[in-house]
Amino acid sequence: MLARSRDKQKRPEGEAGYTLIELLVVLAVLALLAVAITPQFIGRFSKAKVDAARIQIDSLVSTVDTFYLDMGRYPTQEEGLDILWRAAGEGRSWNGPYVRKPKNLVDPWGRTFLYRRPGTNQMQFDIYTLGADGLEGGSGEDEDVGSWPQEG
Repeated sequence: MLARSRDKQKRPEGEAGYTLIELLVVLAVLALLAVAITPQFIGRFSKAKVDAARIQIDSLVSTVDTFYLDMGRYPTQEEGLDILWRAAGEGRSWNGPYVRKPKNLVDPWGRTFLYRRPGTNQMQFDIYTLGADGLEGGSGEDEDVGSWPQEG
C-alpha cells in the first residue's frame, strides 16, 4: 500500500508546476515595478489636468471674443461666463449659446472657471482657475492657470 501512495504523489513526466517560492518572487518583482512606475503616471496625470485647463481657457477666450463680435461688448463681471450659455435680456444680438454645454465652463478639478473684467496686464478680461487646491498661487497641479500671458 505504501508504494501505491508514493506513486500517486509523483507527477507524470512533462507536467510541471510552480513552487510557492517561485510565485512569491514573481509577485515581489511585480510589486517593485508598480512602486517604481506609479509615481511617474501620477505626475503625468496631474500635468495633464493643468494642460487641459490651458486648452479649455484658450477655447473660452475665443468664445468670449465671438460673444464680443456679436454683442459689441465683453461680458460684465456680474454676468461672468454664464452669459455664454444663457441669453441675457438683449436677445437680438445674442447669437448663442456660445458653448455647447454648461460643463464646458467647468475646469478639470470640477469648479467653474473664474472670469474677471477688467483683466490683468491691460487685458480686457481674464479667464482662470485656481488649480487643484482652489487657492491663489501654488505650483504644479495647484498652479493658477489663466488667460494672461505666460512667463518664460
